Amino acid sequence: MASHLFMTNQSPCLPEIRTFRPRRPVFRCEITVETSRRSCLSTAPSSFKLPITIAQEPRSTVLSDMWREIQGSDNWKGLLDPLNPILKNEIIKYGEFVMACYHAFDLDPSSKRYCNCKYGRKRLLEEVGLENSGYEITKYIYATPDISFPLQETSCSSRWIGYVAVSTQKEIGKLGRRDILISFRGTVTQSEWVANFMSALTPARLDPHDPRMDVKVELGFLSLYTSTDSSCKFGHKSCRDQLLGEVSRIINKYKGEEVSITVAGHSMGSSLAMLLAYDIAELGLNKIGQDEEIPITVYSFAGPRVGNSGFKKRCEELGVKVLRIVNVNDPVTKVPGVFLNENFRVLKGVWSHACYVHVGVELALDFFKMRNPTCVHDLESYLGLLKCPKRVVKKSEHFFSRAGKFLRKQKMNACWAWGNAAKDLGNFIQIPTLMRKNLS
Repeated sequence: MASHLFMTNQSPCLPEIRTFRPRRPVFRCEITVETSRRSCLSTAPSSFKLPITIAQEPRSTVLSDMWREIQGSDNWKGLLDPLNPILKNEIIKYGEFVMACYHAFDLDPSSKRYCNCKYGRKRLLEEVGLENSGYEITKYIYATPDISFPLQETSCSSRWIGYVAVSTQKEIGKLGRRDILISFRGTVTQSEWVANFMSALTPARLDPHDPRMDVKVELGFLSLYTSTDSSCKFGHKSCRDQLLGEVSRIINKYKGEEVSITVAGHSMGSSLAMLLAYDIAELGLNKIGQDEEIPITVYSFAGPRVGNSGFKKRCEELGVKVLRIVNVNDPVTKVPGVFLNENFRVLKGVWSHACYVHVGVELALDFFKMRNPTCVHDLESYLGLLKCPKRVVKKSEHFFSRAGKFLRKQKMNACWAWGNAAKDLGNFIQIPTLMRKNLS
């Protein structure tokens, strides 16, 4: 803040003040000027108030100066409409880290890395064109759903789901802090699709000392996050245990530095990102001493709803910041809970805990002018629209088209009958049995 005053002493009592008015945005305030009684007339006041115009400093244009705002410390107030260019670049950056999971996922059945990452962790970012990103991958993450019927052609049902990375020493100057990044891909394998349809709400119970039965999340997402696979050659620990162990290790390693935790995911991956962010905060792994906390931010791309109003409320209480990047025409962002959700105002009290609710702040994109409607959920389309809003986005000819062919070639197990699929889809859009009974 700076004030500019020009004064001429034409009177021994009261100075003449002319205010210089800058062109920058300003706000008004008052200051009190004390005068000497001995040099003034007896009728002059001992103090008086003068309006002073003070120039308001513009918002910083450097990431290192405003990284907390970019990470949602003020819930992105004033940054979304119009979209702040620094925030836009950060959204694209984290989206590309998620896209790296797709580019590195091996869909070749003849490969020994089939349904896992094609590259070692030290090579991945270089292979996908992010060698200058300023991050280093520290751990690969694997997940397995707890599916009661066999869908896999191999004994191991765990699949590579993403990775943990940390910003380098050189990147700290640009970011303004040490950033711990966790990136998740979306649904690809058969078992993951089945998990998506397991849409019943169930208590998360991630804190053994305080289960919080009112905090409920989707059963399928929770299964992917917490299930173990003893037959997996990459380790028998659950996705959750792998993540919490690695995040805790990195936090401890950089103790004393300014640190942030950023979790990014697309589609199903954004659901895992939400569960991890909540889990870290609920367990207090981000606490430094009694008063300080490491900020946790989720960048959710095309993410479905994850939990109920209790989950949303608890995330907000814990200070978890969520920015949802959403195509208004993407159906995945409207499930589970197509009918019974945060917009269904009739449901209150007990009913509110039976409905799915979105968490966080929404950044809405519109793909209505796209030539191919199948792009509405494609992450490359999301990033393409952010990079060039006026560009007509075409259907991706890379990972997502190959993933579609991969799924069509799979021989579905007999248990995956269309009747059961339709039944699960009914649950997916959340029309609870109790509601149907009440309506009948």
